Amino acid sequence: MELRLHDTLTKEKRPFVPLDRDNVRMYVCGPTVYDFAHIGNARPVIVFDVLFRLLRHLYGADHVTYVRNITDVDDKINDRAARDFPGLPLNEAIRKVTEKTAAQFHADVTALGCLPPTFEPRATDFVLPRADGKADMVTLIKQLIARGHAYEAGGEVLFDTVSMPDYGALSGRKLDEQLAGARIAVDAHKKNPADFVLWKQSSDDEPGWESPWARGRPGWHIECSAMSAAYLGDVFDIHGGGLDLIFPHHENEIAQSRCAHGTHTMANYWLHNGFLQVEGEKMSKSLGNFVTIRELLADWPGEVLRLNMLKTHYRSPIDWTLKGLEESAKTLDDWYEVAADARDGRPADTVIEALSDDLNTPQMMAALHGLRNSAASGDEGCRNAFAGSLRYVGFLSESSADWKSRKQQASGIDAKQIENLIAERAAARARKDFKESDRIRDMITAMGVVLKDGKDADGKPITTWEIA
Repeated sequence: MELRLHDTLTKEKRPFVPLDRDNVRMYVCGPTVYDFAHIGNARPVIVFDVLFRLLRHLYGADHVTYVRNITDVDDKINDRAARDFPGLPLNEAIRKVTEKTAAQFHADVTALGCLPPTFEPRATDFVLPRADGKADMVTLIKQLIARGHAYEAGGEVLFDTVSMPDYGALSGRKLDEQLAGARIAVDAHKKNPADFVLWKQSSDDEPGWESPWARGRPGWHIECSAMSAAYLGDVFDIHGGGLDLIFPHHENEIAQSRCAHGTHTMANYWLHNGFLQVEGEKMSKSLGNFVTIRELLADWPGEVLRLNMLKTHYRSPIDWTLKGLEESAKTLDDWYEVAADARDGRPADTVIEALSDDLNTPQMMAALHGLRNSAASGDEGCRNAFAGSLRYVGFLSESSADWKSRKQQASGIDAKQIENLIAERAAARARKDFKESDRIRDMITAMGVVLKDGKDADGKPITTWEIA
């Protein structure tokens, strides 16, 4: 079964051929841990978790290395630390902020059904040369200077974009067409407007490390170049992230890594997920539609959020709506009822085929619905394959009874009371007191419960229920 992935750099979907089948390597840009992660941050985490699962299936769990970093040095983190811990030295305050917010992030993404990456390096551990010899930021900057790709000016070390003839290939921005603008600060000490910071000086009240260029801290882009090289080597298979990272972050990662290592490429495949809107509008605090993963998890199970994200192809924009969440919740209720207690089978070929076509999750959903229908009709083999497929992509993490119980607790519904009322209604129907039967049904409906009348295997009347 051939895996095909859409490469942002070549702008085509092409067969995936790993550098080493025994060590498939993927790097994804992780969070900057200064606050709760928002639902937009969840998209790449979920998307690349699915790709991680697929790669493990195709090449073996022991033959895939997935690195997702944590950025724990950033001006936003500094501001948060000074605000929340004004009485502490800044470095100590920053550690308190990042430890708390990183723990929040881990709890959130675990609730979303995501596997932990193989390695999760923190940027602050890769600033200075390391005892284990892994790549670090200061050494990379030294290499860039020695190779003529970086220079010191105005108290900073900057990357010389003109020194790289094909700078801009990922984003399609030609260097000679890049004008000074809002996204590129134009300073007198820069050789070119597009040159970007590798190292900047730190004041006494800012975090900093001693370096050959005085006490300072790294620029944003050099962090990922160091951490990816530390665990995956100078050239690796897949680099992922959101569309918003193509320029300048990923463009500058490529420039730094290639020029420091003297390679023709950094990663063989570049994958980017599309943007997320909320109820048809761009998410922003000013519009009042900025929603965190933690806030959503207070109202919805993590699997509902996961399913809602995967219904849209990862490269397409997604509109995050209440209606979509409600539909996803109903789908999961049905899946749990049909398959949660089934014996695990292997994931179905139709599911693997869909994901192998550039993570085509809409096609995967169609395959899952087909399995569901066969399972519901009594095909035990399909039910096992359905259950195995769902667990393979991160669903059915609990039993059907636990899922139903948790939903009942969240809704405040007393399951025992409902069962007693259903028994009273059944007795009323048996004595043909349909007025009383209807009264009880209306009472149950008003409590937020839907009744389903049917027949059991022996043809006897039976009533089941679910939360509306």
